Amino acid sequence: MIKISLREGEEFIKLGQALKKAGLEESGVDAKMDIQDGLVKVNGEVDTRRGRKLYEGDVVEFRDEQVQITK
Repeated sequence: MIKISLREGEEFIKLGQALKKAGLEESGVDAKMDIQDGLVKVNGEVDTRRGRKLYEGDVVEFRDEQVQITK
């Protein structure tokens, strides 16, 4: 599992940004396409909103990888 830390003072990170920060996507365009195609799950459910706000404890699944959001 890949862990992504929120920046100090931030409450959330957007889904597309999290995929890029985890190194699972090279660009925002790639992230947008994969999210809209239903290839990304948040907390076990498909989510097609790249602007979805992720908070501490949320888990993203993509390409057999899991990403957990931490503080």
